[in-house]
Amino acid sequence: MSKRIDQYADMVQEPLRLGAPQHSVSVAAAITNALGEFLVIRRRDNGRWEPPGGVLELNEGIHQGLIREVREETGLLVEPLKLTGAYKNMSRGIVALVFHCRVLSGVASTSDEVSELSWLTPAEVSARLSPAYAVRLLDVVGQEMPAIRQHDGTNLLHDELTSPCPSQKERTDGAN
Repeated sequence: MSKRIDQYADMVQEPLRLGAPQHSVSVAAAITNALGEFLVIRRRDNGRWEPPGGVLELNEGIHQGLIREVREETGLLVEPLKLTGAYKNMSRGIVALVFHCRVLSGVASTSDEVSELSWLTPAEVSARLSPAYAVRLLDVVGQEMPAIRQHDGTNLLHDELTSPCPSQKERTDGAN
């Protein structure tokens, strides 16, 4: 049995030894309030507006990491309600999982990682955040299934396989 475990460990480690490209997994929270506004943070390190979140630690679960990151950045304790999207930064190899969350407790405040925070309407989200980050929040509205998208760090990249199929109305309107 031990030989089998060693073989599996070797198989898992092989890509690391060969210098194969690696991915990291991040999590983000689409936190909404009763007015339908989204909580966004301004990062201290690069000045960008984004949903709260960050990279998962190797030994933590997805929900555990999401709750930790939101608490560290905003002081809020949140409950993940549902996965709303998976987003891959093609240039950096980062896969972000975004969850619609509700606030359980706490008062939103800045932190060592966050210089400002703000509650924004969907229109304000579109105006203030880059397209790659705005869509992570806007996908919460009206989506039954989680969105699957890719981007270059700023702009969304079109992909025939992951783009939503046109609705019947769009197919009909396009034929006229």
